[in-house]
Amino acid sequence: MARTDSAGLSTPPSTVEVERGRLRLFAKAIGETDPVYTDLGAAGRAGHRDLPVPPTFLFCLEMERPDPFVFLAEAGVDLNRVLHGEQSFTYHALCHAGDTLTFESRITDDYERKGGALRFLVRQTRVTREDEPIADLGSVIVVQQPEAGT
Repeated sequence: MARTDSAGLSTPPSTVEVERGRLRLFAKAIGETDPVYTDLGAAGRAGHRDLPVPPTFLFCLEMERPDPFVFLAEAGVDLNRVLHGEQSFTYHALCHAGDTLTFESRITDDYERKGGALRFLVRQTRVTREDEPIADLGSVIVVQQPEAGT
């Protein structure tokens, strides 16, 4: 397994406010029928202070950065050769509409397989509300490198 040199690259922190309207649109897009995600009254009756953030919505918020793919450019990756390999979420606390969340990402591993034809970038993103941990997001980006086979 060949290792490349982008492990440790990080992106500047990015802050995003969670908007109620976007939560409702996301719930509709994923087919969520539980009114706790779309109706403020239902959310309140369920003990929430506002609409709760559905689990995978944090990935959408992570893409709110001014240039969400800058880490790929810094790692020398051609975006046209990228495949989505894996995604994971570890939650520490609930977040809701009105919260301001900060996303901090870094590449934790960068390696090749198949004789260099495939490159894997492992990225971890820490999500916080002020200093409170909300979630840790993980992703693996697979980069096709056909020139390695020649």
